[in-house]
Amino acid sequence: MNKLLKSLLLMPLLALSINSAAGQYTEGEQYTKVSEAVSKKKEVREYFSVYCPHCKTFEPLAHDLKKSLPADTKFVRNHVDFLRGASPKVQAMITKSIVVAEQMDNTDKLIGAIFNYVQVQRAVITSEKDLRNIFVLNGADGTKFDKLMKSFNVNSQAKSMKKNQDNMSAKRALTSVPSIFVNGKYRINSAKLDKNNFEEDYKKLVKYLLELDS
Repeated sequence: MNKLLKSLLLMPLLALSINSAAGQYTEGEQYTKVSEAVSKKKEVREYFSVYCPHCKTFEPLAHDLKKSLPADTKFVRNHVDFLRGASPKVQAMITKSIVVAEQMDNTDKLIGAIFNYVQVQRAVITSEKDLRNIFVLNGADGTKFDKLMKSFNVNSQAKSMKKNQDNMSAKRALTSVPSIFVNGKYRINSAKLDKNNFEEDYKKLVKYLLELDS
């Protein structure tokens, strides 16, 4: 009974929060609707590439955003293969390694190491062996890396990321990275956010969009 009472008391506060944000954020300005359908489960999806300098700069905010999300919302890193830094084949291999990193300890460290290898060390990734070395040098188990790279689960997730990328690209919704999409329906227009309070405004907008179709 107490739980029900608390829920009823919180409902007006939630409505007030959404209505307040609605006055601050406008479709076509701070965000764009890219689909009529929403994802089956709440998610915030980051489209990015390790060959994109802006994506590397965006990493700290992405980490902070992930930590700020509600428990029922998943943060998905969706690596893309359309940049000119390497062949689509190599970029697809990197996408698989990102999926692998998500299944290991020190995920952010491993993904950050790939960024540094490409953008700071200016080294070239040409094979799976190069990615394996990056992981091992940053504390990952090489045998586990090999096993995961060959696993059905990792390959399926990588194919799903490619499908998501191609779907949004075909709609002209995904034209650059980094791009953040909420529930597969809304894209954040970061250039329209408060430059004096950018990170907090970003997180506030994401929260608003997560609640918009609830």
